[in-house]
Amino acid sequence: MLTFIIIALTSFVSYRAFSNQSLVNKLIFYPPAVKRGEWYRLLSYGVLHADYTHLIFNMLTLFFFGTYIERFLKTSLGETQGGIWYIALYITALLVSILPTYAKQMHNHYYRGLGASGAVSAVVFAFILINPMSFMGIMFIPIMLPAFLFGVIYVVLSIYLENKQAGNVNHSAHIAGGIYGMLFIVVLFALSVDANILQHFIEQIKVSSWEDLIHIGY
Repeated sequence: MLTFIIIALTSFVSYRAFSNQSLVNKLIFYPPAVKRGEWYRLLSYGVLHADYTHLIFNMLTLFFFGTYIERFLKTSLGETQGGIWYIALYITALLVSILPTYAKQMHNHYYRGLGASGAVSAVVFAFILINPMSFMGIMFIPIMLPAFLFGVIYVVLSIYLENKQAGNVNHSAHIAGGIYGMLFIVVLFALSVDANILQHFIEQIKVSSWEDLIHIGY
């Protein structure tokens, strides 16, 4: 339910902003404006997207992984508490994932940033932490990899592309969001139910066989 609310709110604001530049200017991540005290931009940028493709890709990813994480947290921690922590994960991931960019671009008057990718990455990597041996892949590519291996490749590729400064994608937000999503779950379960999620992650990988590491086809 909460995932659908996030998707609906993000989609509504993004849709309105597609034809309203004034709204974009008010909400977009703009480092000099943040430095002047407009701190809300460290969160509001997450309800904006560059175009329909950007929006649909992020919201579809959030739908598939967010509904699982929401259900997992509610089942593990209780309906109310789990829901609160799920929202906390998403909102704080928006903030944390953009901080490296803010530190780097603080004085750049030409930089603009938008999109929920950092928070979505946090949710995806939370899923990877909980289900490292679930198969994941990329649309239209008929090769599926265990989630943990997919995550490693994704991070390495993101670091490479960030260093090359390829395209208009904020790869550092993806990396920071992914790492934060995993840390959030590890700390949350250690403090709330005294569960060692990281040990569970390692044990799932250790008991797998080499045959489990690749799957051709869907």
